[in-house]
Amino acid sequence: MLIYGWRKSVQELATATYLCGNCQNPSAHALRRAVTKFTLFFIPLFPISSKYFTVCTFCGMTNKLTKDEAQQVQAMQQQAPQPVPQQPPVPQAGYPQAGHPQAGYPQPGHAPQQHVQQYPQQQIQPPRQGF
Repeated sequence: MLIYGWRKSVQELATATYLCGNCQNPSAHALRRAVTKFTLFFIPLFPISSKYFTVCTFCGMTNKLTKDEAQQVQAMQQQAPQPVPQQPPVPQAGYPQAGHPQAGYPQPGHAPQQHVQQYPQQQIQPPRQGF
């Protein structure tokens, strides 16, 4: 008795930012490749088909691409300059990290800070009671 079939797997190849044709937002689009492979006894042996598509991260719309178009999207992603952070990262709440004095406590060898950056507070509304 032979057990055969096929299995589909999806890989994310790249992420590029451009204007979505559906929602008209400049958002990131994930370039993905779906490969269908022939399986024998649940072991994938060789690819049967391969399809390329992009997914808008804002609205979720998918767009089928050819292999050449997918390679263009990958090239566009590799040519895009990576953003350079303007300020050093702010340490997360919890234990103090080396090089980042904990606010409100005197640190040996550090001058007291004059201005502590405050983040705007979100207004949280209570959930509705009636359905």
